[in-house]
Amino acid sequence: MTQSNNRQSEHPVDAFFLDRWSPRAFTGEAMSREDLLTILDAGHWAPSSGNNQPWRFIYALRETASWPVLLDILSPGNQRWAQNASALVIFVSRTYRISKDGERKPAYTHAFDTGSAWFSIACQSMKLGYHAHGMEGMDREKAVRVLGIPDGYRVEAACAIGRLAAKETLPDDLREREVQSERKPLSEVAFEGRFVGED
Repeated sequence: MTQSNNRQSEHPVDAFFLDRWSPRAFTGEAMSREDLLTILDAGHWAPSSGNNQPWRFIYALRETASWPVLLDILSPGNQRWAQNASALVIFVSRTYRISKDGERKPAYTHAFDTGSAWFSIACQSMKLGYHAHGMEGMDREKAVRVLGIPDGYRVEAACAIGRLAAKETLPDDLREREVQSERKPLSEVAFEGRFVGED
């Protein structure tokens, strides 16, 4: 077992995986374009089925013209704290692949592959001294409309990236939630040989 960041694993995983978490308290300081592009570059080196690379990253650095556009796509609850991040990213995946004969075919792993890109982004963020917080809460229809996302692509999620701030900078209700989350026992999610149903 490994102990780090007020967490404990069941098996001896690298402490990095326990140290990665999703805070809401960010300092609001600026991030260099070079740092953000390094983070996104790590994301685009993620593995994907057939090297299809279905992920697309739409990003904004704070204090740029794109910042209020992306921030406004997030749900109001997420805007409350994400406004203090250094960068925002909207993850989009291409839902098809082009076959050798030029035909569009469903890309069944597009979301799975884009998830691997998100995790690479979260990890590279930490390597540079930032934290990344992924979000489901956003207006996907607005994202499609405002960001010009074409047919055949799906808005998956968003993330905020920034330097960690003290939890006391958050409103009271969010401050209570600013803790490193635990995980279910491994036995509830990993099954040998066949799926074990839930009650």
